[in-house]
Amino acid sequence: MLNLTEKHALIQKIAEKLAKEKVAPRAKEIDSTGAFPWDLVDLYKKQGFLYLMLPEKFGGLDGDITSLCVVTEELAKVSGASSLIPLAHHVGVMPIMIAGNEEQKDYLYSKIAAPDNLCVVAFALTEPEAGSDASHMRTYATKDGDYYYLNGKKAMITNGANAQIYSVFAATDSKKRTAGISAFYVEKDYPGVIIGKSEDKMGMIGSDITELIFDNVRLTKDNLLGKEGQGWDIAMSTLNLSRPAVGAQAVGLAQGALDYAVDYAWKRVQFGQKLADFEGIQFMVADMATKVEAARALVYDAAHLLDMKVYERDKMSAIGVDKLSAMAKVYSADVAMSVTTDAVQILGGYGYTKEYPVERMMRDAKATQIYEGTNQVQRIVIARDVFRHLHA
Repeated sequence: MLNLTEKHALIQKIAEKLAKEKVAPRAKEIDSTGAFPWDLVDLYKKQGFLYLMLPEKFGGLDGDITSLCVVTEELAKVSGASSLIPLAHHVGVMPIMIAGNEEQKDYLYSKIAAPDNLCVVAFALTEPEAGSDASHMRTYATKDGDYYYLNGKKAMITNGANAQIYSVFAATDSKKRTAGISAFYVEKDYPGVIIGKSEDKMGMIGSDITELIFDNVRLTKDNLLGKEGQGWDIAMSTLNLSRPAVGAQAVGLAQGALDYAVDYAWKRVQFGQKLADFEGIQFMVADMATKVEAARALVYDAAHLLDMKVYERDKMSAIGVDKLSAMAKVYSADVAMSVTTDAVQILGGYGYTKEYPVERMMRDAKATQIYEGTNQVQRIVIARDVFRHLHA
């Protein structure tokens, strides 16, 4: 069980109510049609779920990762795709939060918080030839006088087709590799910003994943987040902050599938008794519940450390927050895949049909093992940190 602060407990209750009353009834339709649910985005904004990372004067909570995790988990219990929209939005906001100057923050936060405007933000790092190896990006921002000219293509960008603002990473000095990458904010209406194809996905249907093409997009120094060459560090800091929230999404998917499977097993009668009375089912449910609680503990431990602004390795426990963040993501994603698969198994043939939500949850869970750094990459991060401590 979580030991939430009064603030976080209140946010959780609001998110839980919204998820059950507004998101759950729409989940099946969103998955079947793939239509971007602007009606839910509007509700998220009215509840402050698009402002969680913003300063208080803009209606936000000053970059509180735990709040983002709580909201993401509750929404994911009923709809993975619907939870991904505000989650990916905040990943897009994080580079601005990390590296933006006061003028940039005032300008961009005001756009996000404007009451008459549904402004979604997207994080644009991945490219067709630069996924896990993001340092080999081929998007360039060439400086010419007072301007940068942005050219290239980004791929698999969540919220890409519907965002108004993008946090974009591009090479400003290709000879320096990661030290030559810079971060910019780019607005959708800039000349030369082209929305490419949207991917036809296995899961998370309803949350768009899209190509972005930049054709000689002219930027000024005011678009530069931080300094030239700081883009890689900004991107890695963003991912470090966002991984617990992806873990929370995975936990929500797993919990939602577990809840449904338990309810089904309690009501379903086979061979003259409830499924819940069979020892084999009891063992499955016990393992599923234990995994979910363990994953949740990892997620909120990492979120708590990030909220304490512990961005360096925690010297007291010798556990780096970067490692803990990776552990939270990798373990929770694996748990989500395992638990949703077992939920499908408990429902048997019905679990394999679209009439029941567990097959959707299983498809959605797979995405959590891939984005925000694949689970294989997370294991590299964890292992390197372990070896570094052993030989420090």
